[in-house]
Amino acid sequence: MSDIFGTLHEYFRHDFIIYAMIVGLLIALCSSLLGVTLVMKRFSFIGDGLSHVAFGAMAVATITGVTNNMLIIMPVTICSAILLLRTGSNTKIKGDAAIAMISVGALALGYMLMNIAARSGSGRTTSNVTADVCSTLFGSTSILTLTLTDVWICVAMSAIVVAVFLVFYNKIFAVTFDENFAKATGVRSDMYNLLIAVVIAVIIVIAMKFVGSLLISALIIFPALSAMRVFKSFRSVIICSVVISLICAASGILISIIAETPVGATIVSADICVFFLFCLTSFAAKKVSR
Repeated sequence: MSDIFGTLHEYFRHDFIIYAMIVGLLIALCSSLLGVTLVMKRFSFIGDGLSHVAFGAMAVATITGVTNNMLIIMPVTICSAILLLRTGSNTKIKGDAAIAMISVGALALGYMLMNIAARSGSGRTTSNVTADVCSTLFGSTSILTLTLTDVWICVAMSAIVVAVFLVFYNKIFAVTFDENFAKATGVRSDMYNLLIAVVIAVIIVIAMKFVGSLLISALIIFPALSAMRVFKSFRSVIICSVVISLICAASGILISIIAETPVGATIVSADICVFFLFCLTSFAAKKVSR
């Protein structure tokens, strides 16, 4: 045990570990806030679709040599969120089909562009491209290369996400539970659905370095599903979801440091373990109440 604490103490003397912990907790907080809304609206996989769009945008930024790839990734992902919402409301293309269409298309296009660039004389080998793709999809060790600027950007964006959620909490609650009733009472549900989609897009962009584009949905979905196994009220589920997400993020980062495992995959594994623990708790509570 003393060796473990000694290892952690040694690692936390380095700034990049502290940066990773700060960014990890902020992303976990933001993801869990809107995860409940997405799960209850049966739109959970919008995170998956938008994360693949972000991967495609990152591929374009990489092959065009853009220094700050956020200049491409952020607007493309936000525009895709708007397009996805509009397409999903089309009677000819349902929400799940629209997500699948955009998700698979962007993923395939991004990977194809990176391979074409590698063969067109850019000096990068196929192994380099494969490493870049794996790092982008699964996070790899990119969370440990964050700079102070990255941390401040994440802090600013997280503050905006939390502020939007708190200010529009009642409207988000109304749109989540009964959109038709919300419309009847004068709530502009389309605008708030759009707001939710844009905020999720922002969360996904800042989370790509953390867990990778393929694992972002897990941060959004699992804490919400875990909390819903035990609690019933909207506020209780959100609070529990936030607590679960923060604990899993912190423990996942610490375990990945000690065990030398991928950060993103370790955090998602922690979320899965907590989900099954809450499922068992819910099952046991129902048995006792009978």
